[in-house]
Amino acid sequence: MQTIVEKSVQIGELAKKLGITTRTIRYYEEIGLMGPSERVGGGTRTYCRDDVLRLKFILKLKELGISLKEMQELAENFDVNQQSFGTITPKLLEILDGHIGKVDQKIANLASLRQEIVDYRSRISDILQGHTPEIR
Repeated sequence: MQTIVEKSVQIGELAKKLGITTRTIRYYEEIGLMGPSERVGGGTRTYCRDDVLRLKFILKLKELGISLKEMQELAENFDVNQQSFGTITPKLLEILDGHIGKVDQKIANLASLRQEIVDYRSRISDILQGHTPEIR
């Protein structure tokens, strides 16, 4: 991601800098993840530094596997509490802890699957070498 802009930036330029589409930005506005943008002549959307920071935060949460619904909960909590990081942070930690648990479970499932594949490969190799496989 690019450095934070200090002046207003138009939607197309912002989308290009962040590697997303203008439709994505408009969608985040529509579902309430971002506040309404400023408009210049012709209705072109522009974004200030705070808007860019919020969009980058949304993209980071998305990268971490946070769902749009969870992001909406965070956004509502943040806005209702007058943008207090003291209220959003515990909820964010709760969501992240839930995702850590899901990732740990996926890792355990993949480790188990890996062992099953290794065992299966070993049995096939034994058969190809003329050994009678052990019944398991």
